[in-house]
Amino acid sequence: MTPAPDDRSGEGRGGPNQSRMQRVCVFCGASIGRDPAHAALARALGHAIGQRGLGLVYGGGHAGLMGVVADAALEAGAQVWGIIPIALQERELQHTGIQHLEVVPDMHTRKARMNALADGFVVLPGGIGTLEEAVEIQSWSQLGFHRKGIVYLDEDGYWDAFFTLSQRMVDGGFLRAPHRDIAIRAHAPDAALDMLASWQPTAEHRWAAGPKG
Repeated sequence: MTPAPDDRSGEGRGGPNQSRMQRVCVFCGASIGRDPAHAALARALGHAIGQRGLGLVYGGGHAGLMGVVADAALEAGAQVWGIIPIALQERELQHTGIQHLEVVPDMHTRKARMNALADGFVVLPGGIGTLEEAVEIQSWSQLGFHRKGIVYLDEDGYWDAFFTLSQRMVDGGFLRAPHRDIAIRAHAPDAALDMLASWQPTAEHRWAAGPKG
């Protein structure tokens, strides 16, 4: 699915002409996970977003790390935008305490709206759904549909295997190094937000030197 047009005001959102990052989209697990450190990291990220005067965009749920990061952002004074598919909203999985809740028809529309609302992305630990969201957003950047940074945040090497796989794709000739480098890493919330604020998009076109990846 082609993403929705970016409705963020200003030229070059997420790119070299970005005047100020205003909203950060966070992808993370709808489960809390077994390691309490992951919930602590989500809480710290939510607080950091609010303390910087940023808004949070996320999946709109109240469970798992999603609920933790949203609650922490609210506690720190952030405006929070939640985007939830109607099937999940009907199961009463939405967060009822956030300021902005959009109910959308399906998961594809959810990702398009999250992209349209956000100036950059942080990926916390999560499962298949979290990884799928993050990788699709990365592929949209590779294709030139947006020019926003994507930071994978962990403290314990959670995303090591993903970056090992990305390098394997480069080694195998399926991914170019500049497109691998669309996804960057941080090990603390403030570092992740700093990286988003200073991120510069690759100038290499998706089809340079022929299709690959």
